[in-house]
Amino acid sequence: MPSYREAMREAIRQALLSDPRVFLMGEDVGHYGGCYAVSKGLLDEFGDQRIIDTPLSESGFVGAGIGAALGGMRPIIEIMTVNFSLLALDQIVNTAATMSHMSGGQFNVPVVIRMACGAGLQLAAQHSHSLENWYAHVPGLKVLAPATVSDARYMLAEAIADPDPVVIFEHVMLYNTAEEIAAKPDVPMTRALIRRAGTDLTLITYGGSLHKTLEVAQLLSADGISAEVVDLRCLRPLDTATFLASVAKTHRAVIVDEGWHTGSLAGEISAIIMEDGFWSLDAAVKRVCTREVPIPYAAHLERLALPQVATIVAAARSVMASQ
Repeated sequence: MPSYREAMREAIRQALLSDPRVFLMGEDVGHYGGCYAVSKGLLDEFGDQRIIDTPLSESGFVGAGIGAALGGMRPIIEIMTVNFSLLALDQIVNTAATMSHMSGGQFNVPVVIRMACGAGLQLAAQHSHSLENWYAHVPGLKVLAPATVSDARYMLAEAIADPDPVVIFEHVMLYNTAEEIAAKPDVPMTRALIRRAGTDLTLITYGGSLHKTLEVAQLLSADGISAEVVDLRCLRPLDTATFLASVAKTHRAVIVDEGWHTGSLAGEISAIIMEDGFWSLDAAVKRVCTREVPIPYAAHLERLALPQVATIVAAARSVMASQ
């Protein structure tokens, strides 16, 4: 079965084959084959005009990619980790995200920016954070978080076809996961999906937390609790209709988010449920997030800092016990 890493590589390869305007650019994407081996072999197949190794200058090469997109190209920019994307925040937020609006729709920036995110590999605080919510806050961007091998394979093509900038977050713990790839995409990239149907409780998550959450749903079923799992897939725009419909059915919700609790995407989703689904609730919405610390290096502390199956189960049971 193909891995998430291989599915993403094939998605990039097919994009390169199908459109001469597409190129991949970033640190170590060529000769090294990518920090997470996603682009391994692509330099040999497509050459150094389309697989471009860049200096360690995120602001520089992201800016160059935005310029290329304005010039009619379809760049895929790889940033080694979300933490390093902060060096290009001005280019992404002040230029790519605003150009269409500020030009009255005369200019679009069809650029795809991929970056690894999340913790679990003992890469410590400067390589392990989940800052997806920062980008989901910004109008003018679309923000994707593919959690399955099929989504890794298919969401990139939609992102490349989009006329506006798309940021794709690839959780580091997903690269080695393997599963069969569906024959076609399940739904468009901006739609959420019900990954497991249930009637008693809605578990809302995305990206690297999806598989933990599905495991939680399985464990809860042994206690007679039927948990529905919603995979957001797209963090901006949020498919609010899908998770609100689920909460209307189950009347309870737990949100699992690897971002920090304060100012989290989970907090935004909780607010949406309170604003638009309050009368459906039989208990307060709960959030399971990363502890309010920089991600530790030590393996046991890293595990303690992150949402884990046991903490999600405990939150779900407490919600089920509420009246």
